[in-house]
Amino acid sequence: MNNNELFLIALVLIFTVPYLVWRLGRTEYYAPLVVVQIIMGVLLGPGVLGAIYPDYYHFVFTAPVVQSLNGIAWWAVILFVWLAGIELDLAKTWRHLGETTLTAGLALGAPLLLGSAVAVVISTQQGWLGPKAQPWQFVVATGMSCAVTALPILMLFLEKLEILRQPLGQRILRYASLDDIAIWGVLALVLMDWQRMGRQFAFLAAFGLIAWSFRKLIPRIPESDRWYAALILLAVCAFGADWSGLHFMVGAFLCGAAMDSAWFKQEQLDQLRRNVLLVLMPVFFLSTGLRTNWAMGGEAVFVVAAGLLVAAVAGKLLGVHAAGRILKWAPGEASMIGWLLQTKALIMIIFANILLDKQIITNEMFTALLLMAVASTMLTIPVVSPMLARTKALPIGQAGTIHSN
Repeated sequence: MNNNELFLIALVLIFTVPYLVWRLGRTEYYAPLVVVQIIMGVLLGPGVLGAIYPDYYHFVFTAPVVQSLNGIAWWAVILFVWLAGIELDLAKTWRHLGETTLTAGLALGAPLLLGSAVAVVISTQQGWLGPKAQPWQFVVATGMSCAVTALPILMLFLEKLEILRQPLGQRILRYASLDDIAIWGVLALVLMDWQRMGRQFAFLAAFGLIAWSFRKLIPRIPESDRWYAALILLAVCAFGADWSGLHFMVGAFLCGAAMDSAWFKQEQLDQLRRNVLLVLMPVFFLSTGLRTNWAMGGEAVFVVAAGLLVAAVAGKLLGVHAAGRILKWAPGEASMIGWLLQTKALIMIIFANILLDKQIITNEMFTALLLMAVASTMLTIPVVSPMLARTKALPIGQAGTIHSN
């Protein structure tokens, strides 16, 4: 078969297998389609199905096919991270700055510290630190992986739970949005190439000037042309960040964060996000699966993943509970918010992909982080749904406390 036919066979696998597992297995309660796509990407990769049937893997996923899939995956994730940046509503965060900063800071800081402690232990063993990693980079990056909240997946979950547009849902989005900014800031610090600081400062200075100019220009651009202008700026920012030694995803996020969602129709933003998830992101999930590695043995990878999962979940809950006590939240509210904020998939997987690209972590560590992200995300809905049901069953006065703060 020629490369075109093999590429199309790969696309058939990418779109067919996860959909059938999700639909026929009725996994929606535990694992939405995006989570199933991530899991299937791992299973279809070299570590599982490729190890069992190596002839299948080497027949379909030839070097030209993988290169083509990677190109699509890069564009998919650039768009996705850019949209996540646009979704940030810094105006709402500013109006509730004290409460949001306290909660977001504790929700980020506690799992960061616990995850970093686990990373210190892991770093004493061979096979986890990437070849270009300084120990502090590995520790901080792993800790931040435990602290990540996946804002786009969180929005999907809040919508599924029917609280996205309620005051509680909007509060949770504020906390997650502020953490998102901190996460990308820490990533930029971890990726800082001290030998290329001139380029990086030049990029940041140029980005500031371009973003300021774009914000002045955008009101004068016809609404029908704004998407084209925004996509041009996206490509420029992604290129600039990668050229400077950061990463194109850092540029994509900065580009999105510099834009206001009010410049675009909300329906179009929602539709574009859904289309990217439907049409492009499954390719990214498979390309992520192709990076998994079990060379050190599944036992070691699962043990590390379990340690990271405990640090991530426990840290997030401890941090949010501390905020709840300080701010005197209603009983049960901190647990619900903490479990929702520990949702990891997508953004953490993107985060881990960057760390792997920059050789800060190894393929084995990447696999452990991927397993942690999937497990934490699958826990969210089964744990939160009964909590939410109990709050709705409370007398009006008590339930109102939870939903109106």
